Amino acid sequence: MSGAGSPDLAGTDGSGLRVAIVASSWHTVVMDGLVAGATAALAEMGTPEPTLVRVPGSFELPPVVSAYARAGYDAVVALGVVIRGGTPHFEYVCQAATDGLSQVALDTGVPVGFGLLTCDDEAQALDRAGLADSREDKGREAAQAAVATARVLASVR
Repeated sequence: MSGAGSPDLAGTDGSGLRVAIVASSWHTVVMDGLVAGATAALAEMGTPEPTLVRVPGSFELPPVVSAYARAGYDAVVALGVVIRGGTPHFEYVCQAATDGLSQVALDTGVPVGFGLLTCDDEAQALDRAGLADSREDKGREAAQAAVATARVLASVR
């Protein structure tokens, strides 16, 4: 697990931004941790009431993220988790979700905070979920990245 070298985006000002969190529903404990981390980070940055919507799984993230991006949101945080199993399903879902989220950001110009965990096992996912005993909080990081990118884009426009 990396974590080393990550930027400190905690002081980013998110006040006045409309932010949506789109989160998958699989692996409830992991997802609840990711959502809590993203929500807390947004509140700390001045965006205390993001829109939160749940989708069935990570494969379903891109079209819903796209809908929020096109609805005038300044940033969208995409949260999901895919845990490797014994079939190629893992690769297909990870690739489709990653490609789809990237395409949404490029097509709409709206930043997408990438909080999709792609893990070999549940222990790795729990260690990244922002729980009390987790080593990382990828929900927080995805929210901070989305807001920081929204601010960069606003300075260009």
